[in-house]
Amino acid sequence: MPLADVPLSEGATQQLPPAALAYLGDAVYELYVRRWYLLPPQRLQSYHNQVVAQVRAEQQAKHLRSLMPLLTDSELDLVKRGRNAATRHPKRVDPRLYQQATSLETLIGYLYLTDPQRLVQLLANLELGSSD
Repeated sequence: MPLADVPLSEGATQQLPPAALAYLGDAVYELYVRRWYLLPPQRLQSYHNQVVAQVRAEQQAKHLRSLMPLLTDSELDLVKRGRNAATRHPKRVDPRLYQQATSLETLIGYLYLTDPQRLVQLLANLELGSSD
């Protein structure tokens, strides 16, 4: 997956609030999931259903938990920053799950800007084939 052309410096990225990183990470994550499900060709509704199942907060929280053992200390610190940034949540979602989903999005946004190769490495570890 082609990512950012030129990574931002860590100093520049540190100036961004976790919510901004999560905002970007949400878009990057959804694009990655959409690309994952492109083959084999399907009807648009099938694409949509599969992607929606993966971008839900519950599934993102599950993905974060699966990645936790692979994260470096600095990535774990960033996950904590992202968790603390999730102050509001949709009524349908448990606040802890929403915090975990926001943490994943924050990590993805940060890595997209600073270390695209590491992002690809982590995303390759996600089990996108199932939503259970």
